[in-house]
Amino acid sequence: MSWHVVPAREFGAHAGRWRRLHAAGPASPLLDADFVAALLDAFGTGAELLAWHGSAGDADVMAILAPAGRGTWNTFQPAQAPVGPWLQRDGGSPAAWLPGLLRALPGAALMAGVTQCDPELLARPAAMPGVRTLDYIRTARISIDRDFDAYWNARGKNLRANLKKQRNRLRQDGIATRLDICRDATGMAQAVRDYGSLEGAGWKAARGTAVAADDAQGRFYRTLLEAFAARGAASVYRYWIGERLAAMDLCVEGGDAIVVLKTAYDESLGQHLSPALLMREEACRDLFDGGRFARIEFYGRVMEWHLRWTDEVRTMYHLNGYRWPWLARLHALASRNGA
Repeated sequence: MSWHVVPAREFGAHAGRWRRLHAAGPASPLLDADFVAALLDAFGTGAELLAWHGSAGDADVMAILAPAGRGTWNTFQPAQAPVGPWLQRDGGSPAAWLPGLLRALPGAALMAGVTQCDPELLARPAAMPGVRTLDYIRTARISIDRDFDAYWNARGKNLRANLKKQRNRLRQDGIATRLDICRDATGMAQAVRDYGSLEGAGWKAARGTAVAADDAQGRFYRTLLEAFAARGAASVYRYWIGERLAAMDLCVEGGDAIVVLKTAYDESLGQHLSPALLMREEACRDLFDGGRFARIEFYGRVMEWHLRWTDEVRTMYHLNGYRWPWLARLHALASRNGA
């Protein structure tokens, strides 16, 4: 049993090994082989490496790594990846695997980082020589552990009253709403185009971060959603107010969870309506009633609106492993001094 390191462009040849290891663990859809392949295809530079520890036919650990400076490697972390692509057979800490990985990486590898770790997938290690952890963000989820009415009645009075008032106003104005859910792979290209139209008309367009059907982001989401939908593991929620597309969610599924990757809404409706929240209420009802999942995961940084929908919040973290313990101490001192 040893470490093996190959260019990540060879991921397709090793995808079977990745799938077997993924199935042996928590099976998060964010670490599915189709998710990783889509990330590499859209955002890889060619410098990424695939590393695994194990025998010729199986693995205990697998990861995609990218250079992050002289002697430094981090898990491959495009903005579109909520967690770092690190898989291991158990749910323990990655820390024990990092010394061997550092010796196997090319050149004089001094530090390896596992970024954006979810403690539900990878246990956060206690302090130890040669290892540092840093808080990343707080993120939220909703457990589907009761019927929807019980869940909804436990939400704050202001949220429930506000959305009820908006629905009553729409009803009085004779404006119908509807929630459409697309799970068909042939519909995902249009779904990404529709999503891009919503984001392209909002604040993200001004920042240059909006999804567009023909850019790298758009190609990534189309490839990803088509691959997941081909096996019944993707869903796109469209919410209509009258004949107007008002909000959308792009979601992937797996490991008893549905993950909301992206949400967009028609910002011109925001003065009098909350289209994303209206959609969220109906989508949650559908998910609670459907009984297919144990939780709804958001993975973005906790916002005020998340806390109106759930009190389940956890802290994600980064993990750094160093070739020698004194490097960890030096890095910690430099961080405290603002270097």
